[in-house]
Amino acid sequence: MEPFHQYIDEYKQQMEKGTIPKAYRGLLEYVMSLKTHIQSKHPDFFVSGSLYTGYMDMTYFSCMPKSLKERHLKIAVVLIHHPLRFEVWLGGYNKQAQAQYWKLFKESGWNQYNLVPTTQGYDAILEHVLVEEPDFGNLDVLTSQIESGTLKFIEDVESFLRKNV
Repeated sequence: MEPFHQYIDEYKQQMEKGTIPKAYRGLLEYVMSLKTHIQSKHPDFFVSGSLYTGYMDMTYFSCMPKSLKERHLKIAVVLIHHPLRFEVWLGGYNKQAQAQYWKLFKESGWNQYNLVPTTQGYDAILEHVLVEEPDFGNLDVLTSQIESGTLKFIEDVESFLRKNV
């Protein structure tokens, strides 16, 4: 690993070019518009008020249909910055709920979605890639892909929970 000051030198050079700040701002604006879209199209969902912008590693917002909120579960729509893709995660409101439902999914053997290996160090219980290579040239199609994939994920999780809890 290079010394920190060398990373800063590269960071300054890249910031001077101007491309990264513009791309980053565009990504944040898109995820915010996606959050607003989900909120307006699904008024029965509780949608978080703000974005988590992370450390340029991920940006996400949470949304919860009533059925999951009542179980202390939440859905996160996540932009992973590297590799640049969209995922959807099932998580718990807190570590206790996370551990309880992680154990339920693990013991059930349900493998429709990726179960994280452990609750330690993970913000999710289940993870699923929604869009592997997003096309930012057609935001309406991208929004539709993310929305439909998220709704399918929610439907599948709700179905599992109805049968197993």
